[in-house]
Amino acid sequence: MTSSQPQQINIADLDIQQLADVRRQLEEELNHLTSSFAQLKQAQSKFKSCLENVDEVKPKNAGKSCLSLRVNRWSMCDSLGTTILVPLTNSLYVPGKLSDTEHVIVDIGTGYYVKKTRAEATKYYKAKAEFIHTNLETLSDTIQKKQDNMNYLMNVLQAKLQAQAQGSSKSAS
Repeated sequence: MTSSQPQQINIADLDIQQLADVRRQLEEELNHLTSSFAQLKQAQSKFKSCLENVDEVKPKNAGKSCLSLRVNRWSMCDSLGTTILVPLTNSLYVPGKLSDTEHVIVDIGTGYYVKKTRAEATKYYKAKAEFIHTNLETLSDTIQKKQDNMNYLMNVLQAKLQAQAQGSSKSAS
């Protein structure tokens, strides 16, 4: 009968080569996790920026021309209520005017856009930012545990290397 639980091995029982292999594996996992953490932080920042943009779309800006200093997924007006630049691509923007300040177009991912009220868009972006925040906390805990495992592994590896060096020096004398 096989068990679905992973087998636990005491790393103190492993030889130096096996410890080095486990160290490499832990380093790869840590690199992947920290990269994922950075990507999630970037996504969280984008959602927070979108929230700020939704707050900038106000009825007092309707029909006005405005120039946006912020670069985001969709157009916005600054608090001066003067101009707007609408992004067509990541690097191409065209001037525009707000005709409907009660609705915004929300990028929901993979090239799909949905028309939402400002309140719905705010709720959507807040939920996304909170979801990412929860995942960041979980990922941060996982990274910390992996780092603790790495520190313990390095201590065991150093102790084994010292013991091996002492054993070699005793045999040589």
